[in-house]
Amino acid sequence: MPPAPEPPAPEPPELGPAAPGPRGPRPSAPELLCLHAVRLLGFADVGPVSARFGLDRADVGELLLDFQAVGWVTRSAFAGTAGWSLTESGRREDERRLAAELDAAGARPALEAALTAFEPLNARLQDAVTRWQIRPLPGDPLAANDHSDFRWDDRALQSMASVGLALDHLGGTLAARLTRFDGYGRRFRAALDRVRGGERRWVDGLGIDSCHIVWMQLHEDLLSTLGIPRGAQIHPNG
Repeated sequence: MPPAPEPPAPEPPELGPAAPGPRGPRPSAPELLCLHAVRLLGFADVGPVSARFGLDRADVGELLLDFQAVGWVTRSAFAGTAGWSLTESGRREDERRLAAELDAAGARPALEAALTAFEPLNARLQDAVTRWQIRPLPGDPLAANDHSDFRWDDRALQSMASVGLALDHLGGTLAARLTRFDGYGRRFRAALDRVRGGERRWVDGLGIDSCHIVWMQLHEDLLSTLGIPRGAQIHPNG
């Protein structure tokens, strides 16, 4: 008796509709937002994935199962924490969809210009965070900052606030082309406000929307949208 035929492989979820027209703000399809949220978060469960772009939690749960069926995401657990992460196939699919959306919106030149503007801001932000973490002492140039020198801390926070103002402008420019870039400046300011209120971990804490986490997500968002590997030498216009 011949073996039963294998069931057909599940069809990949299709990129949903987005606003027509190459100009003006372009909303992203929920399927793309769900997949991209997993990328930006790195490892997260349904709640944070749905919250990242304000998606319906039940819809996100179904999409993640669909993505798992076609090998784009995987679910794992360790130390009592469970969540989703992208596979290599999922990263490629995310990049394919990002590129298609970018070109359909006619936004590639704007994103390349934004990345060029981002690079010096990135250097300033990294310097400010390093100064927040380290305060050199005689004989110990890498001494951890114990935050006893309020003027030292205040200078670091002033630098972060200056970068935040530039981020407001940059984020507005990006969101005017692709609406999923909206909110980076607002999230950065919210974290900085908490630091000024005495919650120091909101500068560089993990597992929260700290200044550094928001900044890292924006960096990954720009690079992945333009198809540039992290760590690559960047020449957007050449």
